[in-house]
Amino acid sequence: MKKYILTSTLAALLTLGGLSVPALAGPEDVVVENAWSRASIGMNRPGAAYMTIRNAGDEPVTLIGLKTPLAMMPEIHETKTNAEGVSSMSPAGEITIAPGESVALEPGGLHAMLMRLQEPMTEGETFPLTLLFDGGGEVTVDVPILGIAARGPQD
Repeated sequence: MKKYILTSTLAALLTLGGLSVPALAGPEDVVVENAWSRASIGMNRPGAAYMTIRNAGDEPVTLIGLKTPLAMMPEIHETKTNAEGVSSMSPAGEITIAPGESVALEPGGLHAMLMRLQEPMTEGETFPLTLLFDGGGEVTVDVPILGIAARGPQD
């Protein structure tokens, strides 16, 4: 609460002083759709979560991280396939979503990698996943855990 009051006060002072400040997109501008994940076999291998993140605002939003009580190291990863057909995954870093655009976290591309699971991902359960945005905004979504062979949220 204190942070938002300070930001608003600073913006008002700068605007009154003849300076312009960029508009900040907030979590109210982010819509998460079709979140899902697959059940895990134990806790030794990472889990993953998938969803579409849409920026319904007028300014870009930048996804800078994830948090969940389910995993100690949640990160956005990207799967890439080289010319020889070998796939590899690596951290994707920050992801900026333009106004009116969406980013799909899906198998074979960008995805939420859930490393160091704290408990097995059990079919039929859900877990909270919080998306962290530049500027301190957060959006939490309940992610349903589908069967181990699920290919999408409709399974």
